[in-house]
Amino acid sequence: MGSGNGANHWFVMFSFTHFFVLFIIALIIVLLFTNRKRMRENVASLKVAERLFAISLLAMDIAYHIWLIVSDRWRLEDALPLELCSISLLVSIVLLLTGNRYLVDFVIFAGIGGALQALATPVLDMDYPHFRFFHFFYTHAGIILTGLYYVWVKGYEPTFKGVLKTMLILNAILPFILVVNWLFDGNYMFLRMKPENGSILDFLGPYPWYLLSLEMVAFLIFTVIWLLLRNKGRNRVR
Repeated sequence: MGSGNGANHWFVMFSFTHFFVLFIIALIIVLLFTNRKRMRENVASLKVAERLFAISLLAMDIAYHIWLIVSDRWRLEDALPLELCSISLLVSIVLLLTGNRYLVDFVIFAGIGGALQALATPVLDMDYPHFRFFHFFYTHAGIILTGLYYVWVKGYEPTFKGVLKTMLILNAILPFILVVNWLFDGNYMFLRMKPENGSILDFLGPYPWYLLSLEMVAFLIFTVIWLLLRNKGRNRVR
């Protein structure tokens, strides 16, 4: 899984490696879209693929936590699955395993929106070929692909009501995240400070005002995702 010392593997944002892996992810998304009709033809194979993909995402995340423990990096203040993308990953895994459509809106809006931002400005200290590099991009791409798969292949129809529901769920869990941050001196969901290596939060004002700006940005991103994906899920697959 690589050494616990990241000094020789420091990830550089907007480097060739960064753009190349984004190109690969974009290519996979294009392939998913162009093959959506053919994928719908074999429902039995889809169900197997869903479960295998869910297991691969879960295995990758379990391996990540094992690596954190082995490399003496696992800490209560930053290793709990309480970041937006960590939560979205767990919801995506449960969705793929159970097919519970009450979970789809969260994956489509919070999952895709959060993962796109994370891929654009990764909070990542390990570069290729370190295990953490593969974990980061595989799991974030997996969230996006799960959401798009449920629209393009499974036929789920995103609604504006889903946008509002996702915003409500996020705001409902924020007090819990704030308490955890206070108890363990953490910074989950960046509710206490901005990431050090730069992100979209740098354009949203100082603390704590950027939290209000982030609410508006999240609502805007979710709405754009809805506008782009609505009317794209009419051919439903059970």
